[in-house]
Amino acid sequence: MKAVFKLLPAALALAACLPAHAWNTETHRRIVLDAVQFMKTHPDQTRYAQLLAGVTKAGYTMDQFAQAIGQGAHDVDYFEDTYICGATSGNCQGAPVWGLASGLARYTSFWHFQNHTAGADVHGNAFGGYNYGKLNDPGDIDTLAATWLLNDYLDDGAGGSGGWFGDGSKYNTYGVTEARYRQGGYSSVKMYQDYQNFPWQPIDNLGQYYWSRFLQAPSAQALGFALHTTDLLQPHHTFNTLAHNHSGWEGWVWDYYDSEALGDAALVQAALADFTPLASGAADIRPLLTQGGTYSYKYGAAVLSSTDHAVRKAVARKTIPHAIAMVVRILDRAAERLAQ
Repeated sequence: MKAVFKLLPAALALAACLPAHAWNTETHRRIVLDAVQFMKTHPDQTRYAQLLAGVTKAGYTMDQFAQAIGQGAHDVDYFEDTYICGATSGNCQGAPVWGLASGLARYTSFWHFQNHTAGADVHGNAFGGYNYGKLNDPGDIDTLAATWLLNDYLDDGAGGSGGWFGDGSKYNTYGVTEARYRQGGYSSVKMYQDYQNFPWQPIDNLGQYYWSRFLQAPSAQALGFALHTTDLLQPHHTFNTLAHNHSGWEGWVWDYYDSEALGDAALVQAALADFTPLASGAADIRPLLTQGGTYSYKYGAAVLSSTDHAVRKAVARKTIPHAIAMVVRILDRAAERLAQ
């Protein structure tokens, strides 16, 4: 009766530690706001004038637009689009029962990784998403989550997979969310039958899905959703782990964002050089996003093993400016679309 009865100590440990937000949700918002501000103060290096024209044409002030896309980047962490179902009970939930009150442990967060420790995945992505089965160094929270969800399956809709005692489908995560994030790759229901082997789709596919929606019908919300991909500059999300100081690091970044000047404009300006500008008319932003993931994987490892303030500051003053710079590059291309 694994799906019904769980070990309380493990549940409490997970409730306290399981991260769902990569960057803190307010950090996501702030990164976007700082990117818009950088463009405003560096119009000669960005397409700010074109962005302003498009935003004005759409009926926004720039401040309203910045707040709207910042809110979109924030809101992705609160999607109710991912349900995992008990192998025994068949009951499907969007979060562990012990984490619902906190709002910190939504299963949708598993789509927010780009695994640079393992490379290509079974879907055909150059870098896969979170995958417990491919962890090089599973931490305590990774192992606890896998124990809690052992052999549980991804909700694939009414009439699909079921537990021993029924089919409690609530959403059809496989047929809706996973399909959206597949982005031309290959998937099968069988891939999502046992949690410990789930090959979650990477976050760049999430970003590409919402970017495509923005290109088709420009909206601040769709663009904001695409900008949640700044998770790629959070090292834990490219090292494929829920553990190793994950949540503590995220909290530290928000706590010291201003006092340690993590969004310093001079650092953002330097970081722009590490991102190839999107070509005029570019429809696929994933190459740019992968540059962000590659950077955090190369320079962010220290925060997985150290909680020292100086170590965290050194990494944050690399990764936060690069997150802002990545948003600037995306907004430069978005400005072109808004102006059409």
